[in-house]
Amino acid sequence: MSDTVKVGIIGLGFMGSTHFRIYKDHSMAEIKAVADIDDAKLQGDWSKIIANIGDADNNVPVDMAGIQTYSDALELINDPEIDLVDICLPTYLHAKYIIAALKAGKHVMCEKPIARNTEEAREILEVSNNVDNFLMIGMCIRLWPEYQHAYQLLKSGKLGSIKSATFKRVSPSIAGNGWEDWFMKEKLSGSALLDLHLHDTDVINYFFGKPNKVTSFGLKGFRSDSGIDHVFTNYEYDDGKLVFSEGGWAAAGSTPFEMSFQIVCENGTIRLSETGYKIIYENGTIETPTPVKPGLPTGWHVEIHYLLKCIADNKKPDNYMTIEELVDSLTIIEAEEKSIKEHKTIEINYGALSFL
Repeated sequence: MSDTVKVGIIGLGFMGSTHFRIYKDHSMAEIKAVADIDDAKLQGDWSKIIANIGDADNNVPVDMAGIQTYSDALELINDPEIDLVDICLPTYLHAKYIIAALKAGKHVMCEKPIARNTEEAREILEVSNNVDNFLMIGMCIRLWPEYQHAYQLLKSGKLGSIKSATFKRVSPSIAGNGWEDWFMKEKLSGSALLDLHLHDTDVINYFFGKPNKVTSFGLKGFRSDSGIDHVFTNYEYDDGKLVFSEGGWAAAGSTPFEMSFQIVCENGTIRLSETGYKIIYENGTIETPTPVKPGLPTGWHVEIHYLLKCIADNKKPDNYMTIEELVDSLTIIEAEEKSIKEHKTIEINYGALSFL
């Protein structure tokens, strides 16, 4: 492989277009091909793309000169020019194309979640364990600058033991957006529980380890056809720390997007809110760290830059996550869904194929 990683992107929605721009600006990457079923997007018209985070102007036509375009994703995967396949498709298609790309000998970056359910996720895990090429999933919040700073601070022990943690991720309604309104079709997306709330469930798993039990309450079928559109979850741990999260897309369309957290420890509190990122110590000292590194303003930038370097160095991308951990996070989500459906606390069996 040359020093330049040749990239093919499948799916030009919000995440595909975001990844496209990050690769475009990176000296180690060359976008060789894109695939989408929308011919207008393949021609550079991205005006219909919307999102809850990001400030790119999609009304400006995109220069697609020199980029091979495909309407069939499998043709892109089989393109011998491609080193890295970046999959930004609806959730229910992830397993199919991850497995196809891995078996074709390509490195793979796939947007979250890893799959629609744990059965598919475990199939992906098995395939990835039997190939030499790399797989990374876009759990970008693990790499988001403030979350990564908080993670490192907690692991340092400087703040002492964790007493409580609250995470919040709420979006305005995105009903009516995306290809055939797929986000609102529970069988395709898993609704807000899997598409949005998963980020905080995964961060909780990353920060604190696997919870033993979950108790969840959900609002069902308000925006989506039959899925969980808003959720409150309590995560139980043996050491008694209180961990809670809220997530959903039930709010009116003009409601501002919010992602925030507060982690209370014996020596201080870490808080990310609309007032910024702060460390408030028990002695009254307040720090306002600026963890964003030049050229890496978001977790999307960090994950893609990291994967490109791993490919160049032939080093497995497992510093921030493993595929096994992501299967565990999906297992927790399924337990949350079961808790909502059965109106009871669910003890989590991480060896179970599915809770549903």
